[in-house]
Amino acid sequence: MIVLGIETTCDETAASLVRGGRDILSNVIASSADIHERYGGVFPELACRRHIDAMLPVIEEAIRPVHRSEIDLIAVAKGPGLVGALLIGMQTAKGLSLAWKRPFIGVNHVEAHLYAAMMSAPSSELLAHLFPSLGLVLSGGHTFLVKILSVGRYELLGTTVDDAIGEAFDKVGTLLGLSYPGGPKVEKLAQKGDPSRFAFKAGQVKKNPLDFSFSGLKTSVFYALKDRKLEEEEKACAAAAFQETAFADIAAKTALAMKNFPCHAIFVGGGVSSNLRLRALLTEKFPSLPIFWPPSNLSLDNAAMIAGLGYHKFLESPYSHPLDLEVQTRIPIA
Repeated sequence: MIVLGIETTCDETAASLVRGGRDILSNVIASSADIHERYGGVFPELACRRHIDAMLPVIEEAIRPVHRSEIDLIAVAKGPGLVGALLIGMQTAKGLSLAWKRPFIGVNHVEAHLYAAMMSAPSSELLAHLFPSLGLVLSGGHTFLVKILSVGRYELLGTTVDDAIGEAFDKVGTLLGLSYPGGPKVEKLAQKGDPSRFAFKAGQVKKNPLDFSFSGLKTSVFYALKDRKLEEEEKACAAAAFQETAFADIAAKTALAMKNFPCHAIFVGGGVSSNLRLRALLTEKFPSLPIFWPPSNLSLDNAAMIAGLGYHKFLESPYSHPLDLEVQTRIPIA
């Protein structure tokens, strides 16, 4: 089965062809990050305008490897995300479904980030033997920890009560004078710094010790830097201390979850999963467990993960969503 995936949840317009849920035939992404850099964050209306301009050219490029008659299914991100951006992808999928007489389904974009990590498993047969597992999604809009019972079956263990970790990285980047998006720039700067130069503490949530809170950590960085003219070395140390504190908190809560939930593997998805320090820290913390990360081109928003997950959803329940399917700006993972 060949699936066309469409992704427009935020500022990436993406389309991809995936065969059998794993074999990526194409993966085309047009980002509007260059527009949003001047505003220090995503400007929703401008993101939507870029989606409108890029949508059809991106799809045309993505479907080149096959004749359109070979496409069996259309999968589209139905949410969560920016409502205007989601509507552009959804309406495009519905239009293609009518024109090509192909079924279409809407999938959860955040669940697809977890599936992106599953696509790095050597085979579908091996993947089935890795459940139950723990799943972490760490991105600009989402931070949560789940039990993965199988593809599509999850139990939420903890989530952020305020900022997502990627959002915190971007905001700390702004405090350090870095341009948007700040996450990769904070990581690069942190490589030159000594994390012990600043003492930061991650937030704790009393009601659920597996929940995350990064707002207080971000505020600590703000007050540590306030009214100080920092040299580049001090900025690097602040970036390193922030990064180390945030990732140590993620590792600690993952370890806490594993005390009550023995698992066979850890799957990590979302843009922050590409951070090399995070990868090293989790590998050090859990040396006896296989940890699966998305391929480098699937950590940020992309349509291959939408198509791959859509394949599994369709196998589970082979029907087309109705044409009145609505987008959802928020969708619980479980």
